[in-house]
Amino acid sequence: MNTPIERIAEALERAFPRFRAEPEGTHLAWSFDAREGFRPILRMQLPDLPDLLHIERQKQLAERNTLQFTLGLPANHMLLWGARGTGKSSLIRALLGRYGAENLRLVEVDTQGLGRLPDLVEPLARRDERFVIFADDLAFDADDAGYRALKALLDGRLGGLPENVLLYATSNRRHLVPEPRHENEPGPDSELHPGEASEERISLSERFGLWLAFHPLLQEQYLDVVRHHLARLGVHVPETERETVAVEAVRFATLRGSRSARVASQFAADHAGRRRLIDVR
Repeated sequence: MNTPIERIAEALERAFPRFRAEPEGTHLAWSFDAREGFRPILRMQLPDLPDLLHIERQKQLAERNTLQFTLGLPANHMLLWGARGTGKSSLIRALLGRYGAENLRLVEVDTQGLGRLPDLVEPLARRDERFVIFADDLAFDADDAGYRALKALLDGRLGGLPENVLLYATSNRRHLVPEPRHENEPGPDSELHPGEASEERISLSERFGLWLAFHPLLQEQYLDVVRHHLARLGVHVPETERETVAVEAVRFATLRGSRSARVASQFAADHAGRRRLIDVR
């Protein structure tokens, strides 16, 4: 049982967590918080690369780039952009699972944490591992501190990134920063050189040397992913039920407005759970 002093210390730690300036331990992944610093991620889903279907070109390019990086060869920062649920984040986690034994590590950072990039990068440079800074679902306003800090770091200012650090980012936007309609509609109050404003907005995404585009699945591709996940969950669908299950899967996707790998996985989990529930009862 903790002493009163220990309980007070724990309460203070929860209320005012110390800033952890170093990624401590031998974990595969950490998160970086602007207020708390590095925290290990103790439980992380790492899908297998073969389970990510119908993104073969994206997997090939991302895996090659990551292999080059783990071997100490030149490699590029990587931007994965496109529709939601299409496997962007899953691919990065799968790469960690594949190359974690080859000294690859991951540091997940949010937009606020990007504003403290120098604090994040400096301790990584002193370690032997190869670090991917993972910025998930990245989007900025043009005046965000994280946008300015990231752009400066990738451009070589703020000291630049050390040789053992790459940035992998996912986004629903190819150019990361929204482009207002009025920039393309000249008016009395518009900028004299609107093209320069547009160039400024897309300049961050151009600092990523590798762009990978992700698109919604075609219906047959979606059903193929459904069948894959059902098999992975140990569900055998008899021939006589396959058309019924396919109709249910399409309806499931239609209600969610998306034919994606994420929705296919969700349907498979729901269907497998309902089947097993009947067996339990």
